[in-house]
Amino acid sequence: MNVHAPVPCAAARPARPWRPRRVLVTPAALDHAHGRAMVARVEALGLPVERLAGNRLTGLRHADPRRAYAEAKNTLAIVVAPPTKLKLQPIPPSADWRVDLAEGCPAHCQYCYLAGSLAGPPVTRVYANLDEILENLRAYAGAGQVTSAQDARAHEGTTFEASCYTDPLGIEHLTGSLSASIRRFGAWQAPVSLRFTTKYAAVEPLLGLRHARRTRIRFSVNAHAAARYEGGTAPLPARLAALRAVALAGYPVGLTVAPILPVPDWAGAYDTLFAEAAAALAGVPDLDLTAELITHRFTPGSKTVLEGWYPGSDLPMREEERSRKLTKFGSVKYVFPKEPMAEMRGRLTASLAARLPEARLLYWT
Repeated sequence: MNVHAPVPCAAARPARPWRPRRVLVTPAALDHAHGRAMVARVEALGLPVERLAGNRLTGLRHADPRRAYAEAKNTLAIVVAPPTKLKLQPIPPSADWRVDLAEGCPAHCQYCYLAGSLAGPPVTRVYANLDEILENLRAYAGAGQVTSAQDARAHEGTTFEASCYTDPLGIEHLTGSLSASIRRFGAWQAPVSLRFTTKYAAVEPLLGLRHARRTRIRFSVNAHAAARYEGGTAPLPARLAALRAVALAGYPVGLTVAPILPVPDWAGAYDTLFAEAAAALAGVPDLDLTAELITHRFTPGSKTVLEGWYPGSDLPMREEERSRKLTKFGSVKYVFPKEPMAEMRGRLTASLAARLPEARLLYWT
């Protein structure tokens, strides 16, 4: 594969809990008990809170896109989810339905798939009407066609994916939304399950929750050489330690290997990753482990946004080195060419099976 490989770098520094420099609260958010609880959380951390006069977020755009990006990534907004968030969408191949507890993420991943998908500056919006969001899920139980209709995954029941537009663990210390959702699913006497993936490791608040094995916690992991592209996240050893901790606490767990990149000696690099994951999970009783393998892809829109956000990145995004594909919506995306893709799939799936034979591979994409 003719790509420019990233240069190896020093190990990433441990991620500190995100402390936004600016916290905005709308009046409507304060009408909800969960909104008031989030305000209390951030104030207890000594963060300044701006109570807005109206329910619209304004003043977030600047002529300088770099300044707009920097300020937005340091802003938390406590708002009410709009009605569109209560009309759930299927999210293949991960889950039956997408449920949003928040929108936006404090990490600085140079390949971020949200780039180009969300409108406006990348402010992290957290939703105060959590009770309404979770109660709304009852109308969708038993109605999924993505995973609960598959024989291999029917035992999961109707699946709800909570990390499409955010990393819920990365903001849990500010919101408490993830813990509340896990408790709700744990008490829900129905064939349903919650799932999320994370690049963070602060799982301590989740370990003692009554989850009833209805929440699958997956960790987004990558080869060591890809760490340079994941700013502000927990280093891989911390994620793998957290993976072990939640597995020992009885949670179903998973590895989301994404995005798979042609790093130097990529076959060996990903084999090492699987070996390290196997070591982290050694001896865990009643292990329920899945794997999702997701190759790097980009759209023209996401490439433009990412190059504006990270102008010095060497992430390989050259259209001439990719295959052009159309999505089911008619938009364009660029993926690895057929032959390199087939080679990567063969090598990585074989390595996964050898290193982690207990893992169920849900999909390759």
